[in-house]
Amino acid sequence: MKSAISNIDAIEPLRHFVTQMTQLVDQSQEESFVRPKAKALLKDLISSDNWLPEFCTVPHPQYYQQFLLHADPLERFSVVSFVWGPGQETPIHDHMVWGLIGMLRGSEKGQRYERDQNGKLKPIGQEETLMPGDIDEVSPTIGDIHLVKNAFTDKTSISIHVYGGNIGGVQRHVYDPNSGSIKNFVSGYSSTQIPNLWDRSAQIRAQLN
Repeated sequence: MKSAISNIDAIEPLRHFVTQMTQLVDQSQEESFVRPKAKALLKDLISSDNWLPEFCTVPHPQYYQQFLLHADPLERFSVVSFVWGPGQETPIHDHMVWGLIGMLRGSEKGQRYERDQNGKLKPIGQEETLMPGDIDEVSPTIGDIHLVKNAFTDKTSISIHVYGGNIGGVQRHVYDPNSGSIKNFVSGYSSTQIPNLWDRSAQIRAQLN
């Protein structure tokens, strides 16, 4: 199912999630406090699949898309829709902040890496698969380097990501899979348009009529 941005009620789950996350980081920004509670909130958000605005579901023919759903004004967290076209994948990369990856539609595969004493990359464990409702976690404290790809070569997959910062503005790194050499990057976002979470005018007009 796909939602229409014109229906303000459709994005109520996202609005509720953002409100709860704001209240959470108001209490503390300590990762050990925020991340497990944010994971429970994300689990609720991805339990339904009728709230994501249509423009945040559109794949690009060549590149995975990173649509901003909400950025906390103080940059304490951000919420992003990742849209994977058939067969698309990331380079090996890190995040430099904690992150949660919640599978909404389709499926993703992820492989974790670490650097050995010589700076070479080596895989950690086996490739993991996320199905709708599953959540993966990344952080410099628990393992932050991975490669992610669409598990399907014939259809789009979508995941909802929550980060402990404004992920589009964080200086991060991509890793050469052979040499382990590092290149800095800042991802930005695929669109400057974001859902209008706070426009309640239609609801108020309905109450007045």
